[in-house]
Amino acid sequence: MHIHLISFDVPFPPSYGGVIDIYYKLKKLKENGISVTLHCFEYGRGEQNELNELCKEVFYYKRKSGLLYQFSFFPYIVVTRSNNQLLKNVLKDSSPIFFEGIHCCYLLNHKALQQRKKIVRMHNVESDYYRGLACSEKNLFKKIFFKLEAFKLKRFEQKLQYANLVFAISPNDKNYFLSFHNNVQILPPFHPFNYVISTPGKSAFCLYHGNLAVSENNEAAMYLTEKIFNDLGATLIIAGNAPSNELKNAVKKYKNIQLLPDVDTEEIWKLVSNAHINVLPTFQNTGVKLKLLVALYTGRFCLVNTPMVENTGLEKNCEIANNSKEMKQKINELLSQNFSEMEIKQRSQNLENSYSSDIAISQVINALQ
Repeated sequence: MHIHLISFDVPFPPSYGGVIDIYYKLKKLKENGISVTLHCFEYGRGEQNELNELCKEVFYYKRKSGLLYQFSFFPYIVVTRSNNQLLKNVLKDSSPIFFEGIHCCYLLNHKALQQRKKIVRMHNVESDYYRGLACSEKNLFKKIFFKLEAFKLKRFEQKLQYANLVFAISPNDKNYFLSFHNNVQILPPFHPFNYVISTPGKSAFCLYHGNLAVSENNEAAMYLTEKIFNDLGATLIIAGNAPSNELKNAVKKYKNIQLLPDVDTEEIWKLVSNAHINVLPTFQNTGVKLKLLVALYTGRFCLVNTPMVENTGLEKNCEIANNSKEMKQKINELLSQNFSEMEIKQRSQNLENSYSSDIAISQVINALQ
């Protein structure tokens, strides 16, 4: 079997949520004998030879940018990924087309693709995600952009009706997309872990990690700095690229908080594994956060709030606190406990049943046939 897979970004290295899902999906497709022509939009990651080992062919398209596209009827994340050569390339055969994210769906309702099997993988509800970014953004111009983008994305989501199938990443997202399409399935994110490799025992620090250039993650890091660890004796490490000046200045006030900017993926995963508590609050209930899966498969205790895990099935393997008082109390409790073999066993049973990439790839292959 051969398919076309259209990716919103170059999926190597697998260093953030969306591309982790795509890269490890490509690996599983290869392992299962599926030939893939990969189409990726490039805007800073460059061409990656590693992808040639997984795919029959790899095409790169320069993502457009500029103020002009912000005035388009289409969402900015969609119109900047429109490309005539992409259309020509997918028309070279009649293979199924797998669209990664609404970002790549400019061609979804194109009349030339009317007879093709088309599957869309939604990584979250993008209109909700951008609405959340608007709420947490402090820059006025960015706030306006995010609000407009949320409005355009809400309107563009109607185009999903032209897909044969929509894969949602969580039960909440599935319920949302059922209002646009009657064929929606839950497909958990792909990841590199076959089993839980957490280490029992204790360590002396807590960790928050994420792309700190994203306003949602900056908001979470600021919350932990100024509302949680500001008067705790516990050590917090905040790791991630491009931290804001606001966060840098806030961290300087506290001796127990350390900021590690621009740490590579391998080093972050070491930190996740070594931390006693991975503290991962979010203020946006969107999709499934890959960084939480990384923490559950490789780390010790995971402390989250309800929006991070609601209706994902992951709540049973996390400690949950929904305000600063509860979170401080949980941190103090967990720092005095050993992470046990029993907790690893319970975590393994849940994750390997519900979040197995082997089970997920069978679901994808069945849908493509």
